[in-house]
Amino acid sequence: MSKFKDFLVRKNILFSAKRYGVDALGAMAQGLFASLLIGTIISTIGQQAGIPVLEQIGTYAKSMAGPAMAISIGYALQVPPLVLFSLAAVGAAGNALGGAGGPLAVLVVSIFASEFGKAVSKETKIDIIVTPLVTIGVGVGLSMWWAPAIGSAASWIGNIIMWATDQQPFLMGILVSVIVGMCLTLPISSAAICAALGLTGLAGGAALAGCCAQMVGFAFLSFKENRWGGLISQGIGTSMLQMGNIVKNPRIWIAPTLVAAITGPMATCLFHLEMNGPAISSGMGTCGLVGQIGVYSGWMDEIAAGTRTAITAMDWTGLVMVSLIIPAILTPLLGIALRRMGWIKPGDLTI
Repeated sequence: MSKFKDFLVRKNILFSAKRYGVDALGAMAQGLFASLLIGTIISTIGQQAGIPVLEQIGTYAKSMAGPAMAISIGYALQVPPLVLFSLAAVGAAGNALGGAGGPLAVLVVSIFASEFGKAVSKETKIDIIVTPLVTIGVGVGLSMWWAPAIGSAASWIGNIIMWATDQQPFLMGILVSVIVGMCLTLPISSAAICAALGLTGLAGGAALAGCCAQMVGFAFLSFKENRWGGLISQGIGTSMLQMGNIVKNPRIWIAPTLVAAITGPMATCLFHLEMNGPAISSGMGTCGLVGQIGVYSGWMDEIAAGTRTAITAMDWTGLVMVSLIIPAILTPLLGIALRRMGWIKPGDLTI
């Protein structure tokens, strides 16, 4: 047993919830961003500007989502170069065979392929053959075996959430908005979760509302402490910057979370805001305005498909109100009350 533990240490194989559930998941979201999401943005620009070459570039980028995710996961797991390069095939297989739940399938099989690849890396004189053979063999083999079931399970869970949101938009609007919004601020990836579950439609709109409430909310709540730099870094960057402060004083999380509980049902019941762009956009909030671009790309897809005639003033009003105006106004107002109660003290929000 001691020799086995020494082997794992030497190979940098660490069975850790943080490494697999935080590091790998967060890296997967970056892989999705660098392929599917940026491809969608480029394609949308190409469509609107009438530039076919941009549409083609975007299509190529979107087609590489599987390999990009797997390589990103391998990078987070600190795999050797030959394992990293071999993960491209693993990601392609996992994403294709996983269907709508492809991202979750890629996450699972890439972790196994990475660890097996690390285990055999540089252990033989024919490493150039053995390492990619094991990495690809394990990854693609598990993809063929597990990915359809993993993808179906993830898709089923996502469909249940979306169905429940359609049936009970008020209650589910609150739950989805609060939970996904909190995941965005926590050191896990709300974007990857939304992508893995394929969270779109009204549920995607509620998720977007929750993420915006956290990002824009913290940006304006902490303006006194962090000024314009903090407004930008949190408002279009990430509210995760406040995680250290939340650990010290959890009460600073109350205001943006309450706002998420308000904007979520507003998105679902009042504005009927749907995310019909890439599911990953549902968990991006205002980060680089990716969430808003996702909503817009969904509108354009609906117009192209004939299910929507035009983008109305109400559509734009809902998107702007939920994404920006309501969090920017309500969160600081709640913050004033919390400061007067002594629950938020000077310096508690400084990043």
